[in-house]
Amino acid sequence: MDIYLIDPNGPTLRLPVLPEEIQIKREKQYETVEIMNIGEVDFPQGERVKEITFSSFFPKQYDPAYCKYPDIPDPQEAMNQLTAWTDSKTPIRLIITETIHNILVWIAAHDTTYKGGEPGDIYFDLTCRTYTETKVRTSSNTASSSQTINRPDTKPVPKTYMVKSGDNLWDIAKLLLGDGSKWKNIYNLNKSIIGPDPNLIKPGQRLVMPS
Repeated sequence: MDIYLIDPNGPTLRLPVLPEEIQIKREKQYETVEIMNIGEVDFPQGERVKEITFSSFFPKQYDPAYCKYPDIPDPQEAMNQLTAWTDSKTPIRLIITETIHNILVWIAAHDTTYKGGEPGDIYFDLTCRTYTETKVRTSSNTASSSQTINRPDTKPVPKTYMVKSGDNLWDIAKLLLGDGSKWKNIYNLNKSIIGPDPNLIKPGQRLVMPS
């Protein structure tokens, strides 16, 4: 088995020393909702981004006992490359041979350790997160300046009043319009109902009020 980190537009880093173990973390994502009389309820939303973590080291000197190949990279240059990929805004490809893992990832984090008695060797812990491509859909429809937009009619609906026994237009105007002298406005709107004499309104007539 070999592990490669490949920049599609740049260098390739092959790990000289294989990690003792590789951890792959998968989780289902949930949305938790509080429901009255039931409590918290989890609703699955899909799979969380997968994390791949492992630890190894870059040796200063080649040792066939644990090195995969003789032309090993300089430890500090290798760590500088990991740092550059961590800061990069483009993903890199992680390949773990003899497995199904050949995926684009982000270098999410890496920790460096220097140990006494092993001058030049650099130990590291690496965390990768799977890259997911996102697409933003834009609408090609643009509103024409000549397009007619139907707006709701906001004009208030005229009020009506049902004439009761003993009513007269003055009292109705005073009650509904706040001014008895506006009785003529009511009459002018309702001539066809009242007739030629404004004093002869009849119970049951429905009069439209001025807006």
